[in-house]
Amino acid sequence: MAHLPDFISDLAIILITAGIITIIFKWLKQPVVLGYIVAGFIAGLHFKKFIESSVIKISGLAPEKVNEVFKTLPEISDMANVSIWAEIGVIFLLFALGLEFSFKKLMDVGGKASIATLINLGSMIIVGYLAGELFIANLVNDWTTMDSIYLGCMLSMSSTTIIIKAFNDMGLQKKKFAGIVFGMLIVEDIAAIIMMVLLTTFAASKHFESGELANSVIKLLFFMLIWFVVGIYMIPTMLKKLKKYLNDETLLIVAIGLCLGMVYFATVVGFSAALGAFIMGSILAETVESKHIEHLIEPLKNLFGAVFFVSVGMMIDPAVIAEYGILVLILTLVVLVGRIMFATVGVLASGEGLKVAIQSGFSLAQIGEFSFIIATLGVSLGVITESLYPIIVAVSVVTTFTTPYCIRWAEPVFNRMEKHIPEKWEKLKLGYTANSYNTVNKQNDWNRLLKSILKLVAIYTAICIAILLVFQNFINPYIVEYVPGSIWGNILAALITLTLMAPFLRAIMMKRNRSEEFKNLWKDNRLNRSALVSLIVFRIILCLALILLVLIPLFPRLTVLMVIISLVVVTLIIFSQGFKAQSRRIEARFLENLNLKQMLDEKKAAILPTVANDLRSKNIHIEEFEISQSSPNIGYSLKELNFRQQTGVNVITIIRGSKKINIPDGNERLYPFDKLVVSGSDEEMQKLAQFLEDKKALISQMEEEAQHHISLSQFIVEPKCSLIGKTIAEANIRERTECMIIGIDRNGESIINVTPNIVFQEEDVIWLAGEKDRLNSFEENISIHIPLKL
Repeated sequence: MAHLPDFISDLAIILITAGIITIIFKWLKQPVVLGYIVAGFIAGLHFKKFIESSVIKISGLAPEKVNEVFKTLPEISDMANVSIWAEIGVIFLLFALGLEFSFKKLMDVGGKASIATLINLGSMIIVGYLAGELFIANLVNDWTTMDSIYLGCMLSMSSTTIIIKAFNDMGLQKKKFAGIVFGMLIVEDIAAIIMMVLLTTFAASKHFESGELANSVIKLLFFMLIWFVVGIYMIPTMLKKLKKYLNDETLLIVAIGLCLGMVYFATVVGFSAALGAFIMGSILAETVESKHIEHLIEPLKNLFGAVFFVSVGMMIDPAVIAEYGILVLILTLVVLVGRIMFATVGVLASGEGLKVAIQSGFSLAQIGEFSFIIATLGVSLGVITESLYPIIVAVSVVTTFTTPYCIRWAEPVFNRMEKHIPEKWEKLKLGYTANSYNTVNKQNDWNRLLKSILKLVAIYTAICIAILLVFQNFINPYIVEYVPGSIWGNILAALITLTLMAPFLRAIMMKRNRSEEFKNLWKDNRLNRSALVSLIVFRIILCLALILLVLIPLFPRLTVLMVIISLVVVTLIIFSQGFKAQSRRIEARFLENLNLKQMLDEKKAAILPTVANDLRSKNIHIEEFEISQSSPNIGYSLKELNFRQQTGVNVITIIRGSKKINIPDGNERLYPFDKLVVSGSDEEMQKLAQFLEDKKALISQMEEEAQHHISLSQFIVEPKCSLIGKTIAEANIRERTECMIIGIDRNGESIINVTPNIVFQEEDVIWLAGEKDRLNSFEENISIHIPLKL
C-alpha cells in the first residue's frame, strides 16, 4: 500500500477539523475566523495533551493505557508542514488585502482618517510597550524588551475581518461612522506593513539606532515607490495588450505568477514575503482587471487563509493560558479601554462629532489578523518568547466576542454622556468641521507649484537612483569585463546608464516650468522671479549630482573632467527634443494606466466620490441600491412605493443599463436591475436597506415554498382520438394545457423538428414537457384517451 505523505495527511486533518468547526460557528452566528482558531486549537498537539492529562486525572486509569488510546487518534505529524501552509496563507491574505487597498484609495481617505489612526495607533503602541515592561518587572521574568515592542505593535492593530462581519450582521455598513472606521483600517493596513519591515530590522540588529531606523524607513519608502511606479507603468499596459488571451484560467495564473514573483524579489532585496505580496496586490488594484482578479483569487485566499488561522489556533497552549490568565485579563482590559478611548480621541481630533467618535472608538475595540501575522513574524525570527503568542491569541478571541456588544453600547454611552456636556462645549458634540463650508477658492500658486514639483522630483529622482543601482550592481560589471579595452567598457556603461536616465533627468529639470502657476508668479513681481530661478537651479544641481554618481565610480581619477562632462550632458538633455518627447510619452502612459480604472468607475457612478465625501461631513449620504429580479417592488411606480414616506430618502436618479433617469417623477416605474441613487441621513439609509432586505427575504421565502419543476410525459394517440387528422396548431395544445410538444415518434422514426403544420396520426407517440400537475391533467384538458406515462 502506498504511503501517504505527511504533508497531505496534515492538510487533511486541518481542513476536516476547520470544516466541522466553522459550520458550527456559522450556525452559532459567530465569525468564521474565530472558528478557524478554535479548529486549530482542537487539531493541535496542546489540546490533545490537555485532554489526555484530564482523562487520566478524572478516570484514574493508568497513563500507559490512556496513551495507547490517544495514539490511535489522527494528529499533526510535523508542524513544519503547517508552517509552510501558513506562510502561503499569509502571502495570499496580504495579496488579497493589497487588491482591496490601492495607493489611490489611501490618498482618497484624506487627512481625517490618517489623523485619527495615527493618534490611536501611536497611543496603543506606547501603552502596549509600557504594559509589557510592567509585566517584565512584576509578573513575567522571561520576557524581554523585544516582547514589549511586539506587544505594543500587536495591540495597535484592529481586525478588518471582524469589523466588516459585525457591520454586515448588524446592518451598519451605510452609517457615517462605518465609513470613517473603514478609512482608519486602510491607514492601519499600510502602517502594519511598515511596522513589519521595522520589526524585522530590529530583530536582525538586536539593538536600536536612530540611523539604522531612518535607513530602514528610507529604504522601504524608496522600494515601495519604485515598485509602484514601475508596476503601474508596465503591468496595466501588459494586461491591456494580452486581454484577448486572458480567460479566467490564464488571468489567475498570471496574477499568482506576478504575486509570487514580487514575493521572491522582495525577499532577495531584504524585505518580507508579505510585503512583496501586498505591493503586487496594490499595483494590480489600479488595473481595470482588479475586481476580476479579486474574484478569481478569493478561493485561494479562503483556503490558505483558513490554514493560517488554524495554525494560529495550534499555538494556543491551555497550560500557558492558565498560567498567564491574569495577563490575558489585563491585556483584554487594555485593548477594550485603550482602543475605545484613543480611537475616540483620534476621531474627535480629526474634526468629527462626539457621537461619531464614540461609535468609531467602540467599533475598533479588538485585535485580529494583523496581530497574528506580527506574532508569527516574531516567532519565525526567534525574537519573542513562546508564551506571548498564545496570550495574544487569547486576547484576540475574547475581544472578538465582545466586538458586537461594544458596537451596541456606543449609542447608549453617548446618550448618557450627552446629558452631562455643558452648552459651551456644544462644538464637541457637533465636531469643529460640522458647520464649515469648503469653497472652491483659488489656492495659492506657490503652494500648488511647490507641491507638484516636490512630487515629480521625488518620483523621478527615485527612478534615476533605481536605474543607477541596477546598473552599478548588476550590469556595469559585465559590460566593463567583456568590452575590450579598459576605458571603452566604462564609456559604454556610462552612455547606456545616462541614456536610460535622460528622460527622467529632463523631467526633474524642466517639468512645470511653463505651467500656469509658474507664469502667474513670474508676472507677479521680480522677487518671485529670483525664487523661481533658484528653484530651477536647485533642480539642475540635483541632476548634476545624479550624473556624477554615474560617472565618478567609473572614472574615479578624472573628477574635474567628469564635472565638465556632466554640465555638457545636462545642457544636451535640456535642449534635446527627443528626450523631451520620450519624457512626455512615459508620463502620459503612467497617468493613463493610473487613472483608467478611476475614470471608468466615475463614468459608471451616479455621483463623483469627491462630492459624496463632501456630503458626508453634513450627515447626508448618496448611495446606490439595486432592485433584484425577484423584488416585489418591480412594476410599481415611485408614487405607489412612496419611499420618501416609508424611509425618508429621496430618489435622485434611476440607472437603467446605460440610461440615467435624473430626478424621476412619481409615475416612473421600477424594473429588474434598476439602480436607485438616493440621498438621506444615516438613519434613513438604514431604514431603506432594512425595507428592501425585508421585502427580499419575503420573496425568497415565497420562492422556496413555490417549487416549479419541468417534467416529461409520453402519450399515445389511440384509435378514435380527437387529435387524429388535426394539426398541432388546430389542436391548440399549448394554450389549453400549458404543455409543449417537443417530439413525436412515428413508424419507428423520431420527429424532433416539430412544426405547427404537422398532422397527428393514429399510433403517434407524443413527447410533452410541462409542470407535473399540468401533465397529469393533460388527458382531461385535451380529451386524449389513456395516455401512457413514463
